[in-house]
Amino acid sequence: MDNRYLQGNFAPVTDEVTAFDLPVSGTIPDHLDGRYLRIGPNPRLDGPGAVDPDGYHWFIGAGMAHGLRIADGSARWYRNRWVRPEGDELAPNTNIVQHGGRTMALVEAGSPPYELTDELETVGRCGFAGDLAAGYTAHPHEDPTTGELHALSYSWTRGNRVDYSVLDTAGRLRHQVEVEVHGSPMMHDFALTEHYVVIYDLPVTFDIDMVAGKMPRPLRLPARLALNRVIGRNPLPDALVGAMARGNGAPSQLPYSWDDDYPARIGLLPREGNSADVRWFEIDPCYVFHTLNAYEDGDEVVIDAVRHERMFATEFTGPYEGLSSLVRFTVDTVAGKVREHRYDEHAQEFPRHDERLTGQRHRFGWSVGLDGPAPGDSVLKHDVVGATTLARPLGAGKEVGEFCFVPHADDAAEDSGVVMGYVHDRVTGLSDLVLLDAETLEDVAAVHLPVRVPAGFHGNWAPTAS
Repeated sequence: MDNRYLQGNFAPVTDEVTAFDLPVSGTIPDHLDGRYLRIGPNPRLDGPGAVDPDGYHWFIGAGMAHGLRIADGSARWYRNRWVRPEGDELAPNTNIVQHGGRTMALVEAGSPPYELTDELETVGRCGFAGDLAAGYTAHPHEDPTTGELHALSYSWTRGNRVDYSVLDTAGRLRHQVEVEVHGSPMMHDFALTEHYVVIYDLPVTFDIDMVAGKMPRPLRLPARLALNRVIGRNPLPDALVGAMARGNGAPSQLPYSWDDDYPARIGLLPREGNSADVRWFEIDPCYVFHTLNAYEDGDEVVIDAVRHERMFATEFTGPYEGLSSLVRFTVDTVAGKVREHRYDEHAQEFPRHDERLTGQRHRFGWSVGLDGPAPGDSVLKHDVVGATTLARPLGAGKEVGEFCFVPHADDAAEDSGVVMGYVHDRVTGLSDLVLLDAETLEDVAAVHLPVRVPAGFHGNWAPTAS
């Protein structure tokens, strides 16, 4: 087996573990009271639902949630649990957030979110998912002013339509708008500003042959003809599309690839507008998985994001097509043009900001340095005003996951707090939850786990409700 996304720290763990009273180096700030939650793929390699190692794509693995409870300066427990979906649905594996008093495991492309208990046991589908035409997203953004959760959801079953939705503070669906895009793109993230939803319509698109090619030979031509009706036009009935997507078993391949002929553009949708109100602005071909933050500056919309030159053009098991860098897209709404500026040359991903400033002007951001297709050993802090980047290597043999920011207090300065995330040690084969000072990136504390947390996706701090 030579699939890199099934080896090293990408390899799945086989057991669900519960551990209490974990050892800590350094000092956990007393004010931290909550759970650090993170999720990622943890595929089964044998038995029912096992993936095909040769064609396995990292994004497809069954979801496993990891949680660490912190209170009173101590690490009370660690748990990892598979997300257990209904029937043959894809288990959410991409993000885990707390909203409206619920813990939600999320994935994109039409699959519904699932609610988890505080101890990460699966409850079932979130109730609002039945109201959403395209399932949900892996990357909702909470408006810090209203507390509402905004999302942009896509699915190839929806053809050239994506859905913008807003959940109120109780988790009820308040607003939903259907938006027409160019074709059937993969939209992993979006951005939110005071007045706009920022839409990335970029050249990673649904690939018909990846689905129809796996069908039994007599069904391939009819499947292609049927799927061609979906792409860029009207969706087919969900039951028919679902049957074609499932093919002969559990999916292992992500049916999206780079399309040189697809135009790259950024759209600005007024928050209370509809599809006809979107303004589109062309940019150079690229792909964006993750936004750091966005805001408005007079007639301009400023978007800081990690830009990839291309994606899924030659590598179809995971997101590695060369350099990725932090850039600023400045949309001039008067001139109708977009300027692009690269901040530095660090290969990186998983950009995060102080989420008290979502949609507002920010100065700082944090991300993870990459070493080829794998996480590197460095945490990066960007000062987008001072145009500087501070890199903190955590040491040889370390692999750093996404770090998120937690302020010391509600009214603390933008970088007054800690950033936290899981770090794997290749020497010991175990992982720690590491807390760094957000301003200096110096050590604050490390919680030592008795297990390995595989390389995964997104993590968030979920404070205990007061």
